[in-house]
Amino acid sequence: MSIALKVDVDTLRGTLEGVPGLLRLFDRHQVRATFLFSLGPDHTGRALRRVFRRGFLSKVRRTSVTRHYGIRTLLYGTLLPGPHIGKRAGAIMRAVAAAGHEVGIHCYDHVRWQDHVSGQGEQWTRREMTRAVAAFGEVFGRSARVHGAAGWQLNPHTLVLEQELGFAYASDVRGHAPFYPAMQGTQADCPQLPTTLPTLDELIGRAGIDERNVAEHLFRKSEVPLPAGHVHTLHAELEGMKLLPVMERLLVLWKRAQQSLLAMEDRLAGLDLTRLPRHEICWGEVAGRSGYLALQGGPIAAKL
Repeated sequence: MSIALKVDVDTLRGTLEGVPGLLRLFDRHQVRATFLFSLGPDHTGRALRRVFRRGFLSKVRRTSVTRHYGIRTLLYGTLLPGPHIGKRAGAIMRAVAAAGHEVGIHCYDHVRWQDHVSGQGEQWTRREMTRAVAAFGEVFGRSARVHGAAGWQLNPHTLVLEQELGFAYASDVRGHAPFYPAMQGTQADCPQLPTTLPTLDELIGRAGIDERNVAEHLFRKSEVPLPAGHVHTLHAELEGMKLLPVMERLLVLWKRAQQSLLAMEDRLAGLDLTRLPRHEICWGEVAGRSGYLALQGGPIAAKL
C-alpha cells in the first residue's frame, strides 16, 4: 500500500507558519508531498457567512477554528484587508519546490471559490482559474501541473478548463480510485486523483476521537487496501501548526507499517492512464465536514 500526501494551503498564516513546519517534518522523515497553494487574497473572514450551512457550527466547535487560524486571519476580508498570499509569501512557496516537493494550484481566492463556484458559469470560472494560473507563474516562473479545488468544490466548467489550461491531473473530489471525470453531461480527459481518507479535522471531536488518538484512528482506516493506494489531504493551518505532533505520529505509524509515502505526481506516474475508467462527479455529504462536497460517483460506460 501507499499513501500520497496532498497539502492544501488556504491562508497567509498557513503559508508563513504552517508550511515551514511541514517542510521540517517531511525533511526529518524523508517524505515527499504535494503542496497546493492559495495564490491570491486571503479573505478567510468572509467564511463566517457559512454560519447557516448545515454542520458548520458543529465543525467550528469541534475543531476550535480560532485556535488553529488565529483572530487576525479570521478578520481578513472583513475588518482587515485581505493580504495577497502570493506576493507576501512567494519565497516560502519557492522554498517548497526547492526542497523537492511538488507544487500546484489550490485556488486564487479560497473563500470566493469554495462558496460560489458550484453555481457559477464558464466566464466566472475561467476568470478565477486564469488568475490562479497567472499568480502561480509569477511565483514560480513556470506552469502548474496539478489543480486541487478548494473545499472539494467545482462545476463542469472546471473540468474543461483544467484540460484547456494544460494540467496533467487534478484532485478536486473525494473518492476511492483514479478516474476520468464527467459532470452534468460534460466530460474531460484530465484525470482525477481523489482524496480517499478522512482529514484529521473531520475526525477530531467525533465518536470519542481527539488529538491523543486520532492518528491511530486514521492509520486504521488507511490499512483498508485500495487498488491504487490512498490519498490523504492535510492542511498547513492544522497539521503544519497545532496538529504537527499528530501528523508526525501518523508518519511514524505509516513508516513502521512500511507504507510508501509519496507525492501525488509519483502516484500519477505509476498509473496506466489508458485504462482509467470514467466516473460521474456528484454531490454528497462527508461525515465531519459541513455542506455538500464533490464526490466520485458511479462509472460511465464507454461509448461504442
